[in-house]
Amino acid sequence: MSGTTRRVTAADIAEAVGVSRATVGFVLNNTPGQTISDSTRERVIAAAARLGYRPHRAAQTLARGNSRIVLFVLPDWPLEHNMRRFLDEAAHVLDEAGYSMITYTRHPGDRSRPLWESLDADVAVGLPAFDGDTVASLRAAGITNIYPDPSGPAQMPGITAGTTLQVEHLFDIGHRRLAFAAVPDLRMTALNEQRLTAARQAAERLGLGEVEARTVDHRDGTAVAAVRAWHDAGVTGVIAYNDDVAAAAAGAALRAGLTIPADISIVGHDDSPLAALFVPALTSVRMNTAGLGRYVAQEALHLADGRPAPHAVTDVSVSLVARESTTPPAG
Repeated sequence: MSGTTRRVTAADIAEAVGVSRATVGFVLNNTPGQTISDSTRERVIAAAARLGYRPHRAAQTLARGNSRIVLFVLPDWPLEHNMRRFLDEAAHVLDEAGYSMITYTRHPGDRSRPLWESLDADVAVGLPAFDGDTVASLRAAGITNIYPDPSGPAQMPGITAGTTLQVEHLFDIGHRRLAFAAVPDLRMTALNEQRLTAARQAAERLGLGEVEARTVDHRDGTAVAAVRAWHDAGVTGVIAYNDDVAAAAAGAALRAGLTIPADISIVGHDDSPLAALFVPALTSVRMNTAGLGRYVAQEALHLADGRPAPHAVTDVSVSLVARESTTPPAG
């Protein structure tokens, strides 16, 4: 006797109930427009449960024309507070629509086949947008629904809007010498450079001098060295890459005998729980990443099965939350 258990099929249910296979298919797939009595439906559903019927996913995909899977391709970034909120909200929206979200992180120098070559996804979402080679690979694998649209303009809010708010906040309360606290994680180099560029452009627009950048890492002494150098150079306001970097800079300043914010003001980014818990509480940029997650999920559903597309990123906002770590400079 073979140890392999045979999969229960629609034919088995049809035989048990005494109806056609077509009737079983109509009931199990909830096919509209069929005149099947309630008693027959109940008998089919009961037999399916009794026999341990499980739908064949590949067959369902062929029948429906889709897999109800949305693939989110993520960069090799740490899974920080904002990214978690974004993914959680996107997964919630897709689940309510009957879709599964699968995340796949790409690493530099990957030798394995990309997941989309073996996963029959309805939509591929790129964070950030896919490059030309990846788009070609996706299409070669049969995935034609791609977001953001490779042939169109950027469809998601810029990731540097918060940095501009950081600069403008410090300028508005009187700071004229600013510095940028960079993240030490090399995986974030590209995003770090984008935010630094945005900070320098905002400073130039406001008539401020060059924004010096230094890496701030609480583990190797660079945080203390950076804060001391900035204070000696007359810097009174620091723009941090994120709240973790802001906390590292603030802690280094306090250990160096400086006072936050009297000697130096620091503004973070992401408004993570750390920002409110840190002492002094960190001024930070708040991004509605949950709203962005909803927006991207709705775009994916629009591509997958033609649901209405979101008209605009109406509920994705960027704002600054002022707390204790920033104040007008002394004098």
